Amino acid sequence: MEAPTQSSATPVNNRSRAYLYTAQGAYQHEDVGALGSLSRTEEDVLWVMLSDPEEAEIQQVCTDLCISEYVQQSMQERHRRPKLISLEDVGFMAVITVALKGKRPQFAEVQLVIGRNVLITVSKGQDLQHEGLHQRLSSLSRAARRGSDYLAFEWLDLVIDHYVQSLDVLEVAVEAMEQRLLLHGFQRSDVQGIYRLRRDLLRIEMAIAPLAEICRRMARLDTAFIETANQAYFAEVSDRALRVTELIHALRDALAFAFEGGQMLEQMKQTDTGRKLAAWAAILAVPTAIAGIYGMNFKFMPELEWSFGYPMVLTGIGSLCGFLYYKFKKAGWL
Repeated sequence: MEAPTQSSATPVNNRSRAYLYTAQGAYQHEDVGALGSLSRTEEDVLWVMLSDPEEAEIQQVCTDLCISEYVQQSMQERHRRPKLISLEDVGFMAVITVALKGKRPQFAEVQLVIGRNVLITVSKGQDLQHEGLHQRLSSLSRAARRGSDYLAFEWLDLVIDHYVQSLDVLEVAVEAMEQRLLLHGFQRSDVQGIYRLRRDLLRIEMAIAPLAEICRRMARLDTAFIETANQAYFAEVSDRALRVTELIHALRDALAFAFEGGQMLEQMKQTDTGRKLAAWAAILAVPTAIAGIYGMNFKFMPELEWSFGYPMVLTGIGSLCGFLYYKFKKAGWL
């Protein structure tokens, strides 16, 4: 393969890559800014990876690869939710990626431009580890003949893998929260943690859920940039995205059940505490009532002059209190 001439138009950052998949193997093109001079056949598939590119870099790459201005404008925008633009000869996808930092989700964006034997991926805010994917694609037999739409499927599958990895970490956090609530009851920090986890899961769901429908549409589209033989791959990605969404629902439901279970335990604790207080109040009411009667200081009262009056009253008080304690203990109030 001829070495491409260096472009003097627009410098690119050193994290951008370009891979060319041919019938003979896979090659890395060093100068992403000179794709217009790259020698390739109609059977070759070009994969261009841009990492946090400047507008000038996007314009240069799109000009070299004859990408429409409408797609260029979409590539320069920031998207908060997945998006699909289907033109006659090119498709544009915006996908939201999720990574965890201190068990808190961090969102970034990956854009895919799928053309005829051309795939452009633009990472904004987060670089996915693509080296393993490139090595696997390089080892596949006749990888170039599978087309750029197959490379797009592999990239989307990698994004789904990152979703699953993040949710595995959150699933462990949800299980730990469940155990803490059921074993130790409510603390102020636990309530805040439940709210934060449910809010994070809701944000992740909003970022992921539309991807299932978008991939389902791509599996049915009759366009030049998606071959009929590869449409089933996008249906598979749609199914995986749907399962991820269902997992998010399950985690949110688990937190809701844990919160309700914790509330029930707190109510039971409060009920037990109220019963204990009522039982002790009833027991203490006996000496209080008898002492109140003998403390009225009337001149003529029974047993005031009796030598066994005082021990008799104490014995009566102790017996009544002991009887009440036995009854409350047997009833489970103490």
